[in-house]
Amino acid sequence: GKFSAILAVVMAALYVVWLDPHTGKGGDFVEAVLAVSRDPHVAMTLILLTFGVVHSGLAGLRPQGEALVGARAYRVLFASASLPLAVSALAFFIDHRYDGVPLWNVQAVPGVHAAVWALSFVSFFFLYPSTFNLLEIAAVDEPEVHLWETGIMRITRHPQMVGQLVWCAAHLLWTGNSFVLVASLGLMAHHLFGCWHGDRRLEARHGDAFLAVKGRTSVWPFAAVLDGRQQLPADYWREFARGPYLAVTAFTLGAYLCHPLMQRAAYWLGW
Repeated sequence: GKFSAILAVVMAALYVVWLDPHTGKGGDFVEAVLAVSRDPHVAMTLILLTFGVVHSGLAGLRPQGEALVGARAYRVLFASASLPLAVSALAFFIDHRYDGVPLWNVQAVPGVHAAVWALSFVSFFFLYPSTFNLLEIAAVDEPEVHLWETGIMRITRHPQMVGQLVWCAAHLLWTGNSFVLVASLGLMAHHLFGCWHGDRRLEARHGDAFLAVKGRTSVWPFAAVLDGRQQLPADYWREFARGPYLAVTAFTLGAYLCHPLMQRAAYWLGW
């Protein structure tokens, strides 16, 4: 529908403006980072730092930006700045994932591949319910700052941080080297900052309503459930029996099957 059409246009623009070796600026960005240091550990850290500053900075400026240009236009600006940097980080990570100092190698250990696959699969289910409204993400519907307390939010108030932690643990277990360790620490630093930053923005937007939700939920998984602040309903599973989770499942399986394609694309970019 509308989202698919917008996604196609965005991907085409991303290729021309950022990825294409002849017209894109992504290669120039990575070269500018490598001019500071060609050590992949340092370069990965700088790429993640740049993404974090832009992504969190623009999120923090959202109230002022929306007041100035409107919610839809600001969402387009936010995505236009964040998406190219996220793609650069992913491509650089893929290209250099076996660089650095080997720390362990358990790839031949029975059960490790299955464990890594299962952890990676589960990590994608830790998504904000807001991400289920694809038209809002694409700014077709007016973007809003939602206050959620159902589904995955009962388990953790910051599911993307938890999902990133699980994803990093799985990929670090599989690769077992210093580069992925540094990348994982950088990703987690950004997400842990995002916990504080996100709570701050939700409190500013929703006030006492957010403080009430904060009191009934936890950052770390199941903490609020275990200490009795959060009560899971008897039919809690119904909060996950939603169409978007089928889409998440299909996307996660597709991402796994597309790993060879993503690797070839990253090698082609040569970042």
